[in-house]
Amino acid sequence: MENQNQAYTADSITVLEGLAAVRKRPAMYIGSTDIRGLHHLVYEVVDNSIDEAMAGYCTKISVNLHLDNSCTVRDNGRGIPVDIHPKEGRPALEIVLTKLHAGGKFDSNSYKVSGGLHGVGVSCVNALSINLEVSVRRDGKKYRQTYSRGVPQEDLQCIGDSEGHGTTIRFTPDEEIFEVSQFDYDILRKRLEELAYLNKGLIIEFSDERSGTSETFCYEGGIIQFVKNLNSGEGVIHSIINGEVNSSNVIVDFALQYNCGFKENVLTFANNIRTKEGGTHLVGFKTALTRAINGYLKNNQELNKKYKMTLSGDDVREGLTAIVSVKLPDPQFEGQTKTKLGNSEISGIVAGLVYDQLNTWFEENPKDIKLIIDKAVDAARARDAARKARELVRRKGALSDNALPGKLADCQSKDPAESELYIVEGDSAGGSAKQGRNPSNQAILPLRGKILNVERTRFDKMLNNKEIKALITAMGAGIGEDDLDLTKLRYHKIVIMTDADVDGAHIRTLLLTFFFRQYQKLIESGYLYIAQPPLYRVHNSKMERFIKNDKILNEFLLNKVSKEVKIRSENGEILQEQSLIMLLSSIDVINNRLHDAELAGINRKLFLEFINHSEQIMPDDFKGCKIHNACEEDSPALLKLRSSLKEKGYDFKVNFDDSEDDQRIWVIFENTDKLRIKLGAEFFNSRMYIQAWKQLNDIKLSCGGLKFTILTKDNEREINDIFELQNAVLDEARKGINIQRYKGLGEMNPEQLWVTTMNPENRTMLQVNIEDAEAANEIFEQLMGDRVEPRREFIERNALSVSDLDI
Repeated sequence: MENQNQAYTADSITVLEGLAAVRKRPAMYIGSTDIRGLHHLVYEVVDNSIDEAMAGYCTKISVNLHLDNSCTVRDNGRGIPVDIHPKEGRPALEIVLTKLHAGGKFDSNSYKVSGGLHGVGVSCVNALSINLEVSVRRDGKKYRQTYSRGVPQEDLQCIGDSEGHGTTIRFTPDEEIFEVSQFDYDILRKRLEELAYLNKGLIIEFSDERSGTSETFCYEGGIIQFVKNLNSGEGVIHSIINGEVNSSNVIVDFALQYNCGFKENVLTFANNIRTKEGGTHLVGFKTALTRAINGYLKNNQELNKKYKMTLSGDDVREGLTAIVSVKLPDPQFEGQTKTKLGNSEISGIVAGLVYDQLNTWFEENPKDIKLIIDKAVDAARARDAARKARELVRRKGALSDNALPGKLADCQSKDPAESELYIVEGDSAGGSAKQGRNPSNQAILPLRGKILNVERTRFDKMLNNKEIKALITAMGAGIGEDDLDLTKLRYHKIVIMTDADVDGAHIRTLLLTFFFRQYQKLIESGYLYIAQPPLYRVHNSKMERFIKNDKILNEFLLNKVSKEVKIRSENGEILQEQSLIMLLSSIDVINNRLHDAELAGINRKLFLEFINHSEQIMPDDFKGCKIHNACEEDSPALLKLRSSLKEKGYDFKVNFDDSEDDQRIWVIFENTDKLRIKLGAEFFNSRMYIQAWKQLNDIKLSCGGLKFTILTKDNEREINDIFELQNAVLDEARKGINIQRYKGLGEMNPEQLWVTTMNPENRTMLQVNIEDAEAANEIFEQLMGDRVEPRREFIERNALSVSDLDI
């Protein structure tokens, strides 16, 4: 023990200088290193531009995703100061980008209202980026500086004159830091659209060069238009109520409207930051709404005599769509990721202002407030009906095992910890499951057809659904906020087991919707699972094997063929077993990157020419092109590329775009048919290009070229194309075996179902969890709700990525 104590000295204390702390513990600063943290980088940079807009200096923001997965954010604000900082002796721009807690947001004269609370935002982005380039247009001059992982690569340079003003930041996230390195268009689109609504009149341009998609968001109507668009496709019962008041340097902006549905959709923001967990501004809004409606109901003799009741908060918010936005000088958020507003004084300010605005509107619109109260009373009555239905379900479920659904084949065990409930699709699969199960601890509940979509129906109607009632009764834990008791849950493994087809996926989604909406605590406790029945049965007279998915099937086929087939490469080397598997795996990677390129609008033939080129092309190779056509100053790699492309009917020219701070080099490829493809030079830094080129180059180096000969027991066959080689080898692998694709569980006999899907020693099951409740809520609303438009947009965006299509 003595030696251990002596080892703990001053030398043991690590002092992380500058931005090293951010790279060492990134999650402390941006929340996580998963997809949320990755997108948080964009939010931090955009929020700086938004702060300029809120201060009245910025009218346009552009966000651009590039093929190399870098991101550019450009604004026409004042531009980050570039003069020398009096205390630090370095340009203010460099201080902002390299020092934590440095920025204009701590000076109340620079920004009255700001989203970036901690002053670590853009410096963290710098620390977590492979490279970051900042350009400032200010005082008639252009300035530029580059960084790598937070370290300046040069001094701040004045690079010429500028007519405008503003800041442009382009950064590439560090793949060593982030688990996910590819930006998601839909996630960023949603955030940028919200910012446009919250800052009326601000123009936000968003483009994705990876897919060729671009959109412009500008909403003169602000949050009123936000509510209107959220309610599009819904029947609404009155015009939008809104108010904007400035009190004690706090701006409260709200808009609300009731629709004919029953879902509550209240979004809250503080200084343009989406507060997913609400906070004091949401508490104040809810208080004011409930108090104002009940006050009008009490004071109106006709309504009071008709209804004689006090409405709850849940009653008055049924069918409500509302936006609540507050802007305040000193926001207190919970953590750097800013999901909940904590300023205690805001609750009273919001409640008072909203209450006054609502009372005025109610007095001026008596017909509309009566419709709102009628809806709230209807909600109260439905809630009472749901309570009675819930009590009926609970009473029936609590009497005895005899009260359990007749279709339930229960297990013998009464210990929930070891008991499992399989929810299966249809009587056919139910029959196989009942015969194949272990009756001591596995129960089977077959469902007939597709259950009710609970996203589109009221609670009381849901409880009248026969299939849902059977499921609730079988589980035994009750339902609803007041009655749900997980200690009474009869099974601690509830397994959704549906067919591996489109209908099965739909039923699984309906069940997941039901559990997410009604049994979220059950999911959070880890009790919900999805069975993984095999997709394939591979067999012949000597063997039988069940395979879960296409990936494992391909691995099986590769292992099989690697022992039966040999490949002779161009340099005479014989590839078999592990070396053959490695070759085919490399071809598979190239195929995947080729697919990515096609999704990005890059011609297959052209992409193959890029990766087949003998030298790896670098973006800097194009900087030497002083004119549009070939010249002596072209790099050797570029001259070779031009020569090889001409043989295939392509040529290219290079354009320099000065509109974006001299940063963009565009390469326009054109074939003899005048088909043009325009690529930013950074494409040659992209994952799709670099990975595919390296894989193909490795194959050429190890095999002496791309000509191969397949050697089988019966013959030899020469092949000059790697993709043809891959298909030919897989064709050989399929010889001598039968591959049966299961469409339904009923196609398996009970023994097969037990061995593959229900036996704890062999089975694979996915445990359902909720990583982001807000994101999950939005996706269920989008895909399972009443509104058709969001579903149509989702299908359009993902049409090219579909894998199972049932026509």
